[in-house]
Amino acid sequence: MKPIPFVDLKAQYYSIRDEINFAIQNVINETAFIKGKYVQKFEEEYADVYGVKHCISCANGTDAIYITLKALGLAPGDEVITTALSWISTSETITQAGARVVFVDIDPDYYTIDASMIEAKITERTRAIIPVHLYGHPANMTEIMAIAKKYKLKVIEDCAQAHFAHWKGQNVGTFGDAGTFSFFPGKNLGAYGDAGCIVTNDDKLAKVVRMFANHGAIKKHHHEFEGINSRLDGLQAAILSIKLKYINKWTELRIKRAGIYNELFADNNINLPAVHPLANHVFHLYVIRSENRNNLQTHLKDNGISTGIHYPTALPYLEAYKYLEHTPEDFPVAFEYSNKILSLPIYPELTTESQKYIKSKSIYE
Repeated sequence: MKPIPFVDLKAQYYSIRDEINFAIQNVINETAFIKGKYVQKFEEEYADVYGVKHCISCANGTDAIYITLKALGLAPGDEVITTALSWISTSETITQAGARVVFVDIDPDYYTIDASMIEAKITERTRAIIPVHLYGHPANMTEIMAIAKKYKLKVIEDCAQAHFAHWKGQNVGTFGDAGTFSFFPGKNLGAYGDAGCIVTNDDKLAKVVRMFANHGAIKKHHHEFEGINSRLDGLQAAILSIKLKYINKWTELRIKRAGIYNELFADNNINLPAVHPLANHVFHLYVIRSENRNNLQTHLKDNGISTGIHYPTALPYLEAYKYLEHTPEDFPVAFEYSNKILSLPIYPELTTESQKYIKSKSIYE
């Protein structure tokens, strides 16, 4: 058996190589490298397919969160609630926008923010909630939106790992004030470099977001306020437009691959990913839990199988948040799970043969 990568971007490229090469060549021929028709085309396509009024592209998924927070006008002393388990982009952008991050533990079954614990963290300074649709599984948007409405809070959905995931049949990213996306190459819908976007149905917010990402201007040299420079380039936009045509097919294959894993590991002493009855999990990651995670990961590596840990340290326990002085008792589920979770290879091109091999090497003395 050949080595099994964690994700095989080359296999995906080969499946649509002619279309990708043609799109790239067109951008080069027209020197449409910054802004231009290819960026506009992708924004319009993504908004249409996703079912929102506005898609504002930007340089990456981290910028997408930061730009949205800034557009909402956070002030020093404001607080934003988010999950204890995510990539640091979710939390660091809160601090960078001038607010204070407030963490909430995760749901023990679905890994997303535990909505039942949010209300206890709300103070008079709370301005917003950032739920993360982690690993491709939607957060409980029914409960989150009810809390937001009760306390008049903004909601920014971090959808970096959950393109086209559904909660109660509705795309994640369309419940709150805005949804933010990453098109990092390894994502379900990935570019060939950094890229991101913000989606919203709020006309006013869309205008401010677009201006903030463009130095505070809609029209060149007419800067209404200070912003930043965060742009999707033409090459990435053209590539994303091609890939967007295949996202539904690729998502179906990810779900199929997850189902095969579930069958293969049904009799193992391993905790498999659960899916909420109201959710459609798009399996950006297939995350198991094992009491012997480190040994299992090493054994798989020794047999040519690449894995990942998402994430080895829960956010509150990173050095960056030492000043918050959190203890393991503050977020017991996130703290415990960070020592047990392991992400297995999952991508549309993964074969059943490879999955059976992974299963066979997951049993060892």
